Amino acid sequence: MWIYEKKLQRPIRIERPDLGIAKFLITQYGGPDGELSAALRYLNQRYSMPNKRAKALLTDIGTEELGHLEMIATMVHKLTKGATPEEMRMAGLGSHYADHEKALFYVDANGNPWTASYIQAKGDPIADIMEDIAAEEKARATYQHLINLTDDPGLIDALKFLREREVVHSQRFREILYILREEKSHKLFPGQILETKDIFTNNKVTPDDILD
Repeated sequence: MWIYEKKLQRPIRIERPDLGIAKFLITQYGGPDGELSAALRYLNQRYSMPNKRAKALLTDIGTEELGHLEMIATMVHKLTKGATPEEMRMAGLGSHYADHEKALFYVDANGNPWTASYIQAKGDPIADIMEDIAAEEKARATYQHLINLTDDPGLIDALKFLREREVVHSQRFREILYILREEKSHKLFPGQILETKDIFTNNKVTPDDILD
């Protein structure tokens, strides 16, 4: 069960509408490395994780990605606010306007709709977490590309925040990958003494341990 809090994870302060950057930014809404893909990937993969730590991590990060999706939606909405049909057409958003007016829709920067083929659930915990690490690194790179495409200070601030959260998520996934590998090694070699770095407090998962 989720409890919705009526505020963004970070305030969005955009100085002016900008259809050009809105066209590019939408890729983090419905593109292959966007926030929808991340949220659905993690919240689905958690069911096949072998321990509570991994399940809790995927639940927490997947939930945070839903908050990031809301931030992207808010940014795109503000960037397109007040635009005329002609302005949309001139910005390369004529096709979007024809199908959706200025409504948000899950597409990438080229207008391709979101597809489940963007995500994976292999059922192998190590394979899935390695995919998650790659997904976070690709999202980090995309946010840097978007930062390079704008000079709006408020937009840059929000994009930098999202970029840094991808870095944190990648690190958390690397930590749980280490734990999963150690557990797998212990099952294969039960007589071997293994030392596992435990990032949790008293072996219990708390939000601060995972998403500091």
